[in-house]
Amino acid sequence: MPQSSKHMDINDNHFVITALKASDEKVFEAVYRHYFRSLCGFCSQYVSEQEEIEEIVQDTLVWLWENRSSLVEELTLKTLLFTIVKNKALNRISHFEVRRRVYQIISEKYEREFSNPNFYLENELLQLYEEALAKLPKEFREAYEMNRTQRLTHKEIASKLNVSPQTINYRIGQALKLLRIALKDYLPLFVFCFGPTFLKQ
Repeated sequence: MPQSSKHMDINDNHFVITALKASDEKVFEAVYRHYFRSLCGFCSQYVSEQEEIEEIVQDTLVWLWENRSSLVEELTLKTLLFTIVKNKALNRISHFEVRRRVYQIISEKYEREFSNPNFYLENELLQLYEEALAKLPKEFREAYEMNRTQRLTHKEIASKLNVSPQTINYRIGQALKLLRIALKDYLPLFVFCFGPTFLKQ
C-alpha cells in the first residue's frame, strides 16, 4: 500500500520521486523544509554571502519542482540536490572571477597612462554609492553612517538615539541590504577597489 504524504518517509527515494513526478505539492514542501538548511550549509563551503547562498539553494529547489517530470527513481534525490547546488555555486564563483579578471585587465591597461589607474573608477563608484546612500530611509542611513563614518559601536549609537542595540543592528543590516541591492551590478568593482569587506556588516 503506497504511503500518504502525511506519513511519508523523506528518505524513501522511490516514494518521494514518484510523488514529485505526480506534482504532489505537500511532498515538495516536505523536501524543501528537509533539505533547505543542509543545502545552505553545504553551499557555504563555496559562497560566503548568506543572501547569495539562500538564492542558490532556492534556485535549486525551484529547478527540482519545474523539472519534476524528468526525474528518475534510480537517481538519489539527495545526491541530485547537493550536486546541483555545488555546480551553481562553482558557476557563480567562476562568473565572479571572470568579471574580476576583466576589471584587472582594464586597470593594467590604464596603468600605463595614469599615475593612479583606479582614481577615475573609484570616484565614479563613490558617486554611485553616495546616490544609493541618499535614497535610504532616514533611520537606516543615520544608524549606518554613525557606524561607518563616526566609527561608533551599535551600543553607542543606541544610546545616542535612545533605542535598543538590536534596533540599531536591524537598521544597519537593512541599510546594507538596500545598498547591496541598489549597487548589485557594481559589487565586484567595489570589492576590487575597496576590498572584500565593503558593504558587509
